[in-house]
Amino acid sequence: MSQSIVKRNLREWVSSFPVFLVLLLVILFSIGENFNAQVNRLGNFLWPDYHLLRLDLPTPDCDPNIDVEARVQEVLNTATDDAFGDMFGAPDADTTRQSVQKDLELCRLKHSEIERVNAQRTDGIAIFSSINMTLASLSQLSRDNTSNMLLLILFVCALTATLTYHQIGLRPMQTALDHRLGAVAQFVANGALSYSAYHYLINGWASGTVIQNEPIRWSYMIGFGLLALVALVQVFKLPASVKPGGSFGKALLAVPLYCYMAFGSANYYILQHDNPQGMALFVDKIMDTSSIYLSVGLYIWVGMLAKQTFLGEYVFRIFKPWKLPPELLAFVAVVIMAIPTAYTGASGIIIIAMGAVVYTELRRVGARRQLALAATAMSGSLGVVLRPCLLVLIIAVLNKEVTTDQMYGWGVKIFMLTALLFFLVSLVARQGPLRVAPVSEALMPSLQAFRPLIPYALLFTLVAVIYAFGLDSYLDEHSAPYILPVIMLALLAYERLFGTPVEQRDDFHESERAPTLEGSVRAATTNTTVHIGALLMLMCLGLTSGGVIEDSGIIQAATDQGSLFGNIWAAMAALVLLLVFIGMIMDPFGAIILVSGAVAQAAYAQGIEPLHFWMIVLVAFELGYLSPPVAVNHLLTRQVVGEDEIEKAIDESKNGSFWIRHERYTLPLTVMSISLLIVAFGPLVYKNFF
Repeated sequence: MSQSIVKRNLREWVSSFPVFLVLLLVILFSIGENFNAQVNRLGNFLWPDYHLLRLDLPTPDCDPNIDVEARVQEVLNTATDDAFGDMFGAPDADTTRQSVQKDLELCRLKHSEIERVNAQRTDGIAIFSSINMTLASLSQLSRDNTSNMLLLILFVCALTATLTYHQIGLRPMQTALDHRLGAVAQFVANGALSYSAYHYLINGWASGTVIQNEPIRWSYMIGFGLLALVALVQVFKLPASVKPGGSFGKALLAVPLYCYMAFGSANYYILQHDNPQGMALFVDKIMDTSSIYLSVGLYIWVGMLAKQTFLGEYVFRIFKPWKLPPELLAFVAVVIMAIPTAYTGASGIIIIAMGAVVYTELRRVGARRQLALAATAMSGSLGVVLRPCLLVLIIAVLNKEVTTDQMYGWGVKIFMLTALLFFLVSLVARQGPLRVAPVSEALMPSLQAFRPLIPYALLFTLVAVIYAFGLDSYLDEHSAPYILPVIMLALLAYERLFGTPVEQRDDFHESERAPTLEGSVRAATTNTTVHIGALLMLMCLGLTSGGVIEDSGIIQAATDQGSLFGNIWAAMAALVLLLVFIGMIMDPFGAIILVSGAVAQAAYAQGIEPLHFWMIVLVAFELGYLSPPVAVNHLLTRQVVGEDEIEKAIDESKNGSFWIRHERYTLPLTVMSISLLIVAFGPLVYKNFF
């Protein structure tokens, strides 16, 4: 056992290492399933009857050597003894004989086919089919245990996020009052969830039917109970670095967001409607799409692995020789980050992974902190409409009225629109001259900056080609969660084994990069557990909040044609406001499920085309993620750049105009609001007036 493995701390053994194993197992199961398909295809190519040879075919139960005349007589005697035989007429001997002979021919054909197949069996085919069936069993094992793997990741990571005080709130916990109030809130929230899970379990018993996946209901009760117990301990045991005192108003902002969602859900289901199992019932919906939430975990891992590489700095080096103004570099950063956002599934993940790099590089060229924060918060917003974003795939799966090809096609146009708007708004609000370095000075250094990226591009292509031709799995919206981690591990291996050692890279900004391959993977996985825990808890409680919205009938009332909408313009305005609000309070995956079930059909009934509606949804959600008071993307930005930078940004801009003082909010909100208005009302204007 190596010295580095021996030095694993307790958190790595009980948190990071199990999560690493589960994520790795998901990838291996995916590879096994693809490999099994290839093995099956090869078998059919080598042996035309392989689809039969690989099976243990049973011997037909009919007798190929029966006496035809004896069988005919037996049938005739049976018909004679039948009390109801005269009702249908006596059977004819010749007809019966013909029927028996046909049955005999069919029986002999079955035996002949079995003998023919068995005659082809060899030891080689037996070994080949054994491998094939083993891989098929592993694939089935994976499908049967997807929910269990998600459950393990959910509670291990949620416990880690709670123990390390990394749950997502409007501001971080800093003072003693912050920590105590946050711990009390988490105790109440998780206690309510555990109580709801208990009723979910006993109501299943009371139904008198067999409960499907009963261990999962037990896990909810025990898992949320453990979270409540940890929170109770944290009420009395504060971290050593905590600041004394604190104000109640700021402490309320430090309470994790999922707690407020839990309070609202508990109030509705437990206190008002005496339906305590309601909370757990909606949390349980994550198991209906467990593979999607596992993909979220894989995408976060991809982001954390990317954070351990030098890839971000190398990309920004391409633009350094041009000496771009801060506003122009912010535009470049937002456009570039759209690509990894499309591959990581959601804007929040790319902020966690690359937000620190974006912020630091913008600050390096002299960008004011408010502008750098705005670009960082918006760095993932443009990519959610591009291929192979997971959100689009989920929409297409849940809504047969649209296809991924349609949405990705229009997504490119919306991406170009939003990028152009960001460029124009940035230029209008610029604080300095719009000058760049001469082409003669900047072109060659910029081209030379591409050279370090060549090995990355070759490795990326090599892994993608191996998957494509070796496993018949192409890098798209379906396979990206399973292929990208392998690509990132390959890039990390290249850097740590063949690149310049981390400790010698004084030309790059400070980071948490580990010097060894094992250390990099460990550090990435350790960070992954925290972010998975925080995001999945937010997603789970987002589902319960969606349940409250759905069961209360708010959306049905708001989208009732007779009570609210006089025409399609009013319907569109109301839907836009509703979708932005949903984006403000729910995670994207849970929000899409809610909108698919409760809003989409009402929108179609108003005459809004399905494709048009879902493009509005994606833009509206991104506006919601950037909109106070929640503004999840800004909260994640605060996490990656640190509270000190936020305070410095406020102090730095306090004497500026309203726009400058609040630029981290005003710039993204202006861009996304204009984009949403154009996407929502532009087609209506064209349809009705042109």
